[in-house]
Amino acid sequence: MTDSLATVQTIDDLRLAVREARLAGKKIGCVPTMGALHDGHISLVEAARRETDFVVVTIFVNPTQFGPNEDLAKYPRPLEADLDKCRAAGVDLVFNPDVESVYPSGDATFVEVPGLSEVLEGAHRPGHFRGVTTIVLKLFNMVLPDVAFFGQKDYQQQLLIRHLVDDLNVAVEIRTCPTIREPDGLAMSSRNAYLSPEERQTALALSQALKIAEQSLCDERQSPVEARVRMIEHLTSIPGLVLDYATVADAYSLKELDEASGEMVALIAARVGTTRLIDNLPISLRLPV
Repeated sequence: MTDSLATVQTIDDLRLAVREARLAGKKIGCVPTMGALHDGHISLVEAARRETDFVVVTIFVNPTQFGPNEDLAKYPRPLEADLDKCRAAGVDLVFNPDVESVYPSGDATFVEVPGLSEVLEGAHRPGHFRGVTTIVLKLFNMVLPDVAFFGQKDYQQQLLIRHLVDDLNVAVEIRTCPTIREPDGLAMSSRNAYLSPEERQTALALSQALKIAEQSLCDERQSPVEARVRMIEHLTSIPGLVLDYATVADAYSLKELDEASGEMVALIAARVGTTRLIDNLPISLRLPV
């Protein structure tokens, strides 16, 4: 771990710092974030430190992935606290650009992954993934990392990024790291800060429903249809929770399943009060031959 932490705001300064690290023979790791860092983000930093020699954390609240009625203006931006966490975790460089540097006047190019970006989160948040894939590709082109680290909690996002990298021959390895949870099961998220104590208890229904799906599929050998029904029954029984979707899908295509497959994922999105939360659980099933 290093006690020093460099911070840069411009792309030129970023590229200079990364180039110097690479010339020194260091492998570059990148952890893209929107800030408001928590232990889930720090677990990605720790993975990056294990696998690479020079860890870059990007902190940028990306406006193009927020819809017109979403929480861009109130999204938490505790930069000094984030820098303290990066310093404690041994990050080498933080890139914290302004919007004008990332999206200069006249910027008009976007990147999309059709199909996969239009289901689940894409269906409920039109245009969201276009903003995600565009900013991620921009950051890859700015940082030029050898390895980039993403959380499993944003399951559809990391799957889209893998497709983006494969389809466009981007020279970066993608690592997906496990979801980090609170002791009571709540998936860590920057948006958890919006929850009142009562809403936080309500939010536990998401992880509970995922466990119900896992039990249904693995222990009771029920179909994905039955598991889906049980998840929905549980979630819709919780006062103060408004369900967007709960489903069991193929782990690679995100196609909703009627019959069990070897690699599945249960996915949920719901609103608790004014806060929209997502969660998921990959489920591996050994099928009879």
